[in-house]
Amino acid sequence: MTLVQWFIFFLVVQLIHGFGTWKLYKIAGRKAWEAFIPVYNAIVLMKMINRPWWWTILLFIPIVNLIMFPVVWVETARSFGKHTKLDTWLTILTLGFYLYYINYTQDVQHISERSLKPRTEVGEWVSSILFAVVAATIVHTYFIQPFTIPTSSLEKTLLVGDFLFVSKFHYGARAPQTTVSFPMVHDTIPLLGVKSYTNKPQLPYFRFPGFEDIERNDIVVFNWPVDTVRMFRDRSGKHYQKPIDKKSNYVKRAVGIPGDSLKIVDGKVYINDEALVLPDRAKPQYSYIVQGKGQGFDLRNLAQRYNITDPVAWYNQSKRQFRFVSLSDETIQKFKNHPNVASITRIIDSVGKTDPRIFPSAKMNWNHDQMGPIYIPEAGKTVAITPQSLPFYKRIIEVYEGSEMGLERKISVNGKQVLLNNEPLNEYTFQQNYYFMMGDNRHNSEDSRFWGYVPENHVVGKPIFIWMSYDGNANGFFNKIRWERLFTTVGGDGKPVSYLYYFLIGLVILIGFNFFRKRKKKA
Repeated sequence: MTLVQWFIFFLVVQLIHGFGTWKLYKIAGRKAWEAFIPVYNAIVLMKMINRPWWWTILLFIPIVNLIMFPVVWVETARSFGKHTKLDTWLTILTLGFYLYYINYTQDVQHISERSLKPRTEVGEWVSSILFAVVAATIVHTYFIQPFTIPTSSLEKTLLVGDFLFVSKFHYGARAPQTTVSFPMVHDTIPLLGVKSYTNKPQLPYFRFPGFEDIERNDIVVFNWPVDTVRMFRDRSGKHYQKPIDKKSNYVKRAVGIPGDSLKIVDGKVYINDEALVLPDRAKPQYSYIVQGKGQGFDLRNLAQRYNITDPVAWYNQSKRQFRFVSLSDETIQKFKNHPNVASITRIIDSVGKTDPRIFPSAKMNWNHDQMGPIYIPEAGKTVAITPQSLPFYKRIIEVYEGSEMGLERKISVNGKQVLLNNEPLNEYTFQQNYYFMMGDNRHNSEDSRFWGYVPENHVVGKPIFIWMSYDGNANGFFNKIRWERLFTTVGGDGKPVSYLYYFLIGLVILIGFNFFRKRKKKA
C-alpha cells in the first residue's frame, strides 16, 4: 500500500471508531465530535477507560497494535459496565464492532473510577502475559533481537551454535512493513510450522536514524534479498513471495560498501584495487588438498587431534589425499609442521573457468575465486544503462526499487536499446545504498558472489554480543557449552574476552540488593 492508500485507510478507521463510540463519549461527559478527531480521540478514550495516555503510542506501533486494539476494545466495554465473559468474547470476536451494539442500543453508565485490578487470578495472569508480550515485542522490534548462527560461513569469528544479541539501533531500527504478524517470531510459528504473517497490507519502508553507518568489514544481519523459501533451510523448490522483513535472516561480512569497486583475484578480495585488510578476529578459510605420508597414517586422526571439524572429502585412499573445504591459515600451519604431511595445495578456480551460479550471469565467465570488477551502487549516483551493464542493475531497477516499493517496472531489450516499461532507459539513479556481503569461509558460503547486492532496506542490524554458544558435536551437556565464548563481544580487536564472571557477580549483587530492600521494606 502507498502512503496515500494508508492515509485513506487511517481516515476510514477513524470514521468507524467515531460512528461506533460517539454516544459513549457523550455519556462519559465528553463531546461527540471528539470521537472523530484522529489521535486526539485515542487520548480522550484513554482518559475514559482510566488508562495512561501513552497507550495511544502503542496503538500506532505495528504488531504491538494487534495486541493493543483488542485490549482497548474490551477496556472500553468494561468502562460502560459490560464486563461479563460473554461481553468480552463478543467484543473480541466481532473485532470491536460489539461497541456499536452498546453505543446504539444499550442504556449504560460510564464508570469513571473503575477498578483496574483483574477480578480473577486468571485475569491477572492474562493481563501480565499480554503486557510482557507487548514489552518484549517493542524491544525485539526496535532495540535488540536474539539471533542464532545456523551456518559456518563466518567461522572462526562466529560459530554454528552461537546465540547473539543483534542491535537494531546501531544502523537505525527498521519499522515493520508487515502489519499482521505473530509477535516475536520470524516467518514461521514454532511447533505449528505455519506461516506467521500475512503478505498484505504492507507499510511503506521507514528506518529510524542510527548512530553509525555500515563500515567495511562490519558483520551485518540482513534479510536474504532473493529469498523465496517458506523458512530457513527449506529447499523444497516451492516458490514463496515474501515481504522484505519476513525474508530469511542471513549474517555475513560487508566487504564492499556503497561506491566501492570490488574484484576477487585468486580468492582474495580487492577494494578499489587495494587488497582488503580484514580485522584480526577474522579468519578467512579456503579449500585445500592435503597429502599425507607414512604407512598406516590416517589424516583424519590428525584433524581430530587439532580439533578440526571442517567438512572433509576422501580423494584417494591409496595416495592418502584429502580435500578440506574450510581451513584457516592457523590450521594450515599446524599441518605444515607435522612430519606426516607431505604437501598442502590450495584449491583455486582458474581465470576463465565459468560457474553459472555466479552473479550476475554465466556470460561473465566468473567463478567464486575470480570475479569483477563490480561497482557497488550508492544512493544518488547515476550509471549508464546498456545491454552490457544491465545484468548488474536489472534486479535493482525492477525489484529492489520497483515492485518492492510498489512500482510496476518491466525491463526489456530491443537491439542495443534498453527499455523500461517500453520507454528508453539510458541511465539510472539509485534510490538507496547497496552492500556486497561475503562469508569468511570463502568456499563454503552462499553470499553476494551468488545473488548480488544487499539493499539497505534489507539490513536488520549489527551483532554485538554472544550470550550463549552451543557445540552440538560435543559429548555431554557441559562439554557442549563453549564456556569461553559466553558473554563475549562480536567486534573488537584481539582474542574475545568473556564477561561471564562479571555478569554473574552483577546478578548476585542485584539479587542480594532486592532481597535486603524487600526485607527492610517489610520491617
